Amino acid sequence: MSLSSSYGRPRPTGGLELGSWLFMRLSGLLLLILALGHLVIMHLIHNVDEINYAFVANRYASGFWRGYDLLLLILAMIHGINGVRIIIDDYVHAKPWRQVALGTLYLVCGGFLVLGIGVALFFKPLL
Repeated sequence: MSLSSSYGRPRPTGGLELGSWLFMRLSGLLLLILALGHLVIMHLIHNVDEINYAFVANRYASGFWRGYDLLLLILAMIHGINGVRIIIDDYVHAKPWRQVALGTLYLVCGGFLVLGIGVALFFKPLL
């Protein structure tokens, strides 16, 4: 492993860890753009008082907004899972506890991801 310019972990040179390292940087940049867009649309363009069930149902009538929210959700969850995975690897040294922690992380986050994807794909407005 070669040292990166930051004071954190060394930059990986190959394999899954290099893919994870690259994903964190690229998804972080894309998440920044998507999250800022979300904040501008939901909190600056539209007043918080306007956002209700009808607003979301209207917005989800468009495939673009479903895709936008779905991409934001998937990238945020995978980015977050990967970050917590690295923290667990750094601080949980006993292999059985690390396996329990990682298994719990994947199970809980996977469940939330499935629920979020289900809502984004199958939401039917009751208007």
